[in-house]
Amino acid sequence: MLKRLLPLLAALVVNTASAQPLPVIEVYTPTVCLACIEWAEHLRQNGFTVKVTQTDNMDAVKRRLKVPKDLEAVPSATVAGYFIEGHVHADQIKELLTEKPKALGLAVPGLPLGAPGREFSSPTCETACTMLDKDSTATPRVRREFYETLLVKKDGKTSIYARH
Repeated sequence: MLKRLLPLLAALVVNTASAQPLPVIEVYTPTVCLACIEWAEHLRQNGFTVKVTQTDNMDAVKRRLKVPKDLEAVPSATVAGYFIEGHVHADQIKELLTEKPKALGLAVPGLPLGAPGREFSSPTCETACTMLDKDSTATPRVRREFYETLLVKKDGKTSIYARH
């Protein structure tokens, strides 16, 4: 009887450990950036509690977080001592929090189309404002481009964390 219960108890312990709440992620965005708001919503829908702070001085935020200039995007965030730069997928943030590498954070430089919050964004909008394609069918088209999520190490060097 005990041999039959052990696997069930082990599964219960694993499920309880994985059900721990995710830490709060603080997202910094330029004032009125719809794509950034959509990215924050993507994080919420994937279990994060999100605090959004809009600012007109994103450069100061990026300097404070020590985001390398060549990795900058529009939104920045902090979670559990890491920076998150750009439209990083929630799954990669969860992996980062599980693996806990010695790193500064994750980055998706620029504004790649198809990244969370950028599924329907105009490539010409300087603040990544979300715009739907206007076509004869009036159905939004998802536009995508290849992009990588980068792990930013303590020395500022990067390695590919995920490919999309």
